[in-house]
Amino acid sequence: MENSQKGFIPVMLTPFSNNGNIDYPALTQLTEVYLQAGAAGLFANCLSSEMFELTDEERVQAIKHVINVVAGEVPVIATGTFGGPITKQADFVKSVNDTGVEAVIAITSLLADENDSDEVFNANVFDLLSQTDNIPLGFYECPVPYKRVLKPSQLQQFVATDRLIYHKDTSLDLNQIKEKLALTQGHKFGLYDAYMVHAVESLKAGSAGLSCIQGNYFPELIVWLCDHYNDESLVEEVDVVQQFIIDNMDVMHNVYPIVSKYFLQKRGLNISTYTRREVGLFTPQVIKEVESLFKDYTALLNDFNIKVII
Repeated sequence: MENSQKGFIPVMLTPFSNNGNIDYPALTQLTEVYLQAGAAGLFANCLSSEMFELTDEERVQAIKHVINVVAGEVPVIATGTFGGPITKQADFVKSVNDTGVEAVIAITSLLADENDSDEVFNANVFDLLSQTDNIPLGFYECPVPYKRVLKPSQLQQFVATDRLIYHKDTSLDLNQIKEKLALTQGHKFGLYDAYMVHAVESLKAGSAGLSCIQGNYFPELIVWLCDHYNDESLVEEVDVVQQFIIDNMDVMHNVYPIVSKYFLQKRGLNISTYTRREVGLFTPQVIKEVESLFKDYTALLNDFNIKVII
């Protein structure tokens, strides 16, 4: 997903009704919000989507729904590996590809066990590539079930096949990101950083964009940052946005994604806070912190004259 402009690819939420079923009208509205905010693409069926709590049928249905709503406006990518033998994972990659996604994303921690060597992991990756025809793939260094961060030399090998077009990096290491970028130049490939603490520096280093949970609170602000991170006339404003994100990291990660769904409720989205994943208690103190974040964000938008989507 290479682009001359920096792009924001939201890691999508899955709205549920209070009975636990996927709320497709809310998913439509949420998808439209991402698009109206200026997202360059969408990452459906990811950890923020509670992908491990969905059935295979629900995964495919939700991806198809998003693609139908998007109607070709931006590319959609989606996870297609959920463990087990590589042959089984390859089969589901094909099923996800059949929905019409731009690329199918492989979870690095599901392609080898935690104690397996890089050599075992690499062999499994090349096995997956050989069993999935010419389907464009991507990697996501998902922290669940454990985090397996690719070494720059590994990513270089995989990108050199010209099958890998997307990488969501969760290394939290700017120097490693710079090395990955240097080793993967010249290919139709984009590295998207998940770690917003160094978002501006990552974009300046050459990352294709950002793919972060903060987009499930204020997608238009992440788009603004991607658009203006290098604008010499807005240096102070960019610094303020970067610091605002850093200052609120703990609030946005605590009891996530319940907190982000509540934040979107505050914004006017018709979405329940219901989640299938056990993420902790949504206490009055957590609610107070999210409401404070909403107040501060509203003030920030007004100061910077950024249009509110909802």
